[in-house]
Amino acid sequence: MTQIPGVDLSAELEAVDAHWTPRVIARVNDQYVKVAKLLGELVWHAHEHEDEMFLVISGRLRIQLPDDREVVLGPGQLYVVPRGMQHNPIADEEVHIVLVETVTTAHTGSVVVEGTVPVEQQVGDFRG
Repeated sequence: MTQIPGVDLSAELEAVDAHWTPRVIARVNDQYVKVAKLLGELVWHAHEHEDEMFLVISGRLRIQLPDDREVVLGPGQLYVVPRGMQHNPIADEEVHIVLVETVTTAHTGSVVVEGTVPVEQQVGDFRG
């Protein structure tokens, strides 16, 4: 029997060399599974048509939400930001995460900043 290897999250995260630069590691129907390393603050933004799932692998992630609310996630915890909701992820220390997003999800929604990474760049060499 031929053995097919699974995706090694640790190895995939090790291959990420820049903060806030998601990397596609799998596709499930119309969703990309991505890994990323975060440090500092991204930008307030929303995804008008897509939900966004954050799963923390290591570290502590804060996600600021409207009305002075905040979600704080540790290893093994996840949160889904509903479509259309403004949010701002913050990593006071380096955080390793898995993201699940629709293949059309723009990195920073309609907000474009210097650190915005186009989906085509996130996909890179992934051909799954």
